[in-house]
Amino acid sequence: MSSYSERRAQILAELDPEDRAAFDEAYAIAGLAMELAETVYRARETAGLTQAELAREMGTTQSAIASIESGARTPTVELLEGLARACGQRLTIRITAA
Repeated sequence: MSSYSERRAQILAELDPEDRAAFDEAYAIAGLAMELAETVYRARETAGLTQAELAREMGTTQSAIASIESGARTPTVELLEGLARACGQRLTIRITAA
């Protein structure tokens, strides 16, 4: 029986170059979405707010905050700005060299 990582590597090796490129791009985007979700979570935790408290400050629902923190919902820049303000922080966005 092979491990998950061995099976995954085998499947990826069998993809044609176009499908592999599409997979790699989707995987990278999913990673960025999870990084953003973690950043939102850390901002809220640093501010000492619960999801419900942050939602109240922003005029939204606790479930909306939960879906952002889980990576299920990608927030707009406007929403991120409001979230940063509600957490007493400042939103900055950077693009760095690869």
